[in-house]
Order: sequence, then C-alpha cells, then structure tokens
Amino acid sequence: MMMWWWVLIPVILVLVFFLFNGKNRRGPRNIEDPMKTLDNRFAKGEISKEEYEEQKRTINSKN
Repeated sequence: MMMWWWVLIPVILVLVFFLFNGKNRRGPRNIEDPMKTLDNRFAKGEISKEEYEEQKRTINSKN
C-alpha cells in the first residue's frame, strides 16, 4: 500500500503542472499594439510614408 503513494504523488504533480501550464497556452501570448507594429514596419522601410499615413488613419478610425 505504501508503494502506491510513491507512484500517485508524482502522477498528481505532473497532472497539476500540465493543467496549469495548459491554461496559459489557450490565450494569445503576445498581443502587440497595431500602432507599434506599424511604426516598426515603417522604421524598417517595409512600407512607404504614404502607406504608413493611410494605415495610421485606418487604425485610428477603428478606435
């Protein structure tokens, strides 16, 4: 009977670990601000100034 506790306790600990660890994975991890993303793209030269201004207006009109 005593041997079952040595098996049962680690199994319970592993289950608890996976249950709590799984909750964090369901939601989005890194929700970046759209303006921050737009600023980064403009800074890297991925979009022109005109595209930047147009997308900035679009983002601000949604808020």
